[in-house]
Amino acid sequence: MALPRRRNLSNNSRLRSLVNLVSAISGVILILFAFLSFLAPSPNESPHFHLRHRQSSFNAVVEDLATSGDSVFHVPSNGGKLDRDIWSSRNAKFFYGCSNASAKFAKTEAVSHPTRYLAIATSGGLNQQRTGITDAVVAARILNATLVVPKLDQKSFWKDASNFSEIFDVDWFISSLSKDVKIIKQLPKRGGKNWTPYTMRVPRKCSERCYQNRVLPVILKRHHAVQLNKFDYRLANKLDTDLQKLRCRVNYHALKFADPILEMGKTLVHRMRMRSKRYIALHLRHVSLYMIMFEPDMLAFSGCDYGGGEKERNELGAIRKRWKTLHKNNPDRQRRQGKCPLTPEEVGLMLRALGYDSDVHIYVASGEVYGGEETLRPLKSLFPNFYSKDTIATKEELAPFSSFSSRMAALDFIVCDESDVFVTNNNGNMARILAGRRRYFGHKPTIRPNAKKLYRLFLNRNNMTWETFASRVLTFQRGFMGEPKEVRPGRGEFHENPSACICEDSEAREKANADLRDKKNGKPDASSRKEVTVSDDQNDYDDNDEPKWPDLDDDDDQIWPQEKHLYNGTGSDYDAVISDEPELEEILSD
Repeated sequence: MALPRRRNLSNNSRLRSLVNLVSAISGVILILFAFLSFLAPSPNESPHFHLRHRQSSFNAVVEDLATSGDSVFHVPSNGGKLDRDIWSSRNAKFFYGCSNASAKFAKTEAVSHPTRYLAIATSGGLNQQRTGITDAVVAARILNATLVVPKLDQKSFWKDASNFSEIFDVDWFISSLSKDVKIIKQLPKRGGKNWTPYTMRVPRKCSERCYQNRVLPVILKRHHAVQLNKFDYRLANKLDTDLQKLRCRVNYHALKFADPILEMGKTLVHRMRMRSKRYIALHLRHVSLYMIMFEPDMLAFSGCDYGGGEKERNELGAIRKRWKTLHKNNPDRQRRQGKCPLTPEEVGLMLRALGYDSDVHIYVASGEVYGGEETLRPLKSLFPNFYSKDTIATKEELAPFSSFSSRMAALDFIVCDESDVFVTNNNGNMARILAGRRRYFGHKPTIRPNAKKLYRLFLNRNNMTWETFASRVLTFQRGFMGEPKEVRPGRGEFHENPSACICEDSEAREKANADLRDKKNGKPDASSRKEVTVSDDQNDYDDNDEPKWPDLDDDDDQIWPQEKHLYNGTGSDYDAVISDEPELEEILSD
């Protein structure tokens, strides 16, 4: 009996040994697998990015999927080598801002009538009010009247209680324009009593003759003082050259921000420069800055689909039902026609295709966007150095400004104006004014997406290589990069394209061409010619891509066509929509 018992003990011992061996091997395998999993990079950390198809949510996290073939769409971490300087405008050195009055433009004393007074009440947010202030000076000159310092809009949607002197340097405004128009801070008293001017409105894009026929008779008959209300875009684009130059003197020289705003703006610029020698300023969408509760309304008004799926469609659809006069629009059609802004992801892809590396620093000048961080994630993946005034300034520093939307917008305005490259994803007032200002002060690059053509490209990007995609972006963006003579004179809003105030240095251009001819023995090559002459290909884009701006005649009864159409075909989203709903007009106008 002893022998069988020993055999059983031996078998049990072997079985236990085998179980222990298998357990040990399994444990080693699990440990090895865990170790390899720890070392393996996550899809989001890969140096290459594979972006999901356009039909999926644009909020998709940037991924790297191991695929092969020509259809692979991998975004490189660098922008690639280009045959151009991506931080400056070609031929800018041959153009300069010129707004001095001509010899025939009489001084104030010779034309100003001491008993004529013009007051205006602006409308909208900071940049819309800026257009009104600029045009008010010109209107006063047309009427030979004394201008009362404009009243800023304090009651509309924006609800900013700031007055003129809290936004702009009022003393500088008055003194710098003293040779052009007499400006006073308030109406003088009559018989020891306050003087209430007669109030009226003028049509949009009112011409010089319009003011003389409509406003001047009222000034002469109504106690010599008139106040024009809702004063925004109330002056025609086409005016006498001297009046156009006066516009530029006001907008680019006389309207200087008040010292507290100016100093804080300079601080923000300095902090961006401390982080990087160059930076891009990006205005993502035309929204109500720091009035986030209304931003879904802004997106709803545009009639655009932002890729947020069924949840977004339901939310924006419910908001659209609030407005009786809001037209029903097909989001896909709106985007095909270039009337919707790019998504943040698409903006990032465009910039990378234009040659901007992932280490480029970006300042974002918008309030929080619809969808929040989830919306911005793809853009931040492409450009991790991502800042706003809230991230480079403390709450304490921003406290004097944070309760005032116009003052906060002014800070963004300064940082955008000082940027090396400004990218606007809309065609609102801030975008237009900055585009014109940057043209006037040296044609600093201002990138406006050619949304109509880029839409088709983004839709089909997974069917092409990155190299093909980038090449097409470069082609489609010709004429949309802020180059000299990019926009034909007289086209577009004057505030966006101040062609009458931009002069060409023909002698410098000819000298540069002559130097090249000497170096090349009279035979300059194509690349040399491209560097010093305005390239023909910068205007090589379809007229359908260019903003459509009606040419106004001098008919006094002319009403700006924007008042008749929901969209003007500029390639913007919610661009200057005019509605019978006063609140809707206020929200959309800036």
